Amino acid sequence: MTKIISFISRKGGSGKTTNAINLATSLHDMKKKVLLVETDPNYTLISSRKIDIFKNKLNEKKLFPIIASTDDEVATELEKLAPTGAYDYILVDSAGKTTDQGIKELCLVSNMVIITTSLTQNDLLVAYQTVKDLKPAEKLNSKLKLYLLPNRIHSHTRIKTIKDALSNLNVEMFENFVPQKKIYTIPSTYKSERKYRPIANMIIKEL
Repeated sequence: MTKIISFISRKGGSGKTTNAINLATSLHDMKKKVLLVETDPNYTLISSRKIDIFKNKLNEKKLFPIIASTDDEVATELEKLAPTGAYDYILVDSAGKTTDQGIKELCLVSNMVIITTSLTQNDLLVAYQTVKDLKPAEKLNSKLKLYLLPNRIHSHTRIKTIKDALSNLNVEMFENFVPQKKIYTIPSTYKSERKYRPIANMIIKEL
């Protein structure tokens, strides 16, 4: 059965896109059938994929697809795609505000929503508001799991420190975190980052 994982946040720069593509390449490397849907009107990932194909002379047919959508239409499109069973995982890199109707509908068709956040005061405030906006969807979608993914965390930070910082957000938190390293912030659209594999395994384990 197809699992839908959506990356949602109220602001850009939280790590939605980098984690969406890192997860997609990791799952593809695990021989999973993956589709990545991008709703950002700038279509950063789609442009990056075209550059990767051109620069590295890649065979596009051997890559997992990255397709464009919009926050208003993506939920309807997923309702049609998921039942076909063509993919093991559909990942959504969303762009909209968490108060938009399209984002609310996306939560209703997702199996998991991942909210990425660093530990800066501003990002914590944004994460808090994002959780507050999305939490009601859990009552309407019984299969939905909301999770915080700590992102851009100093490698030597203790898990307890992270948990303490995020304890007031009233949502599940992954036990692992994404370190603040360049390899995670400038990902390839076709080649997986080996060190991201434990994070990918951690995410799909919760589905």
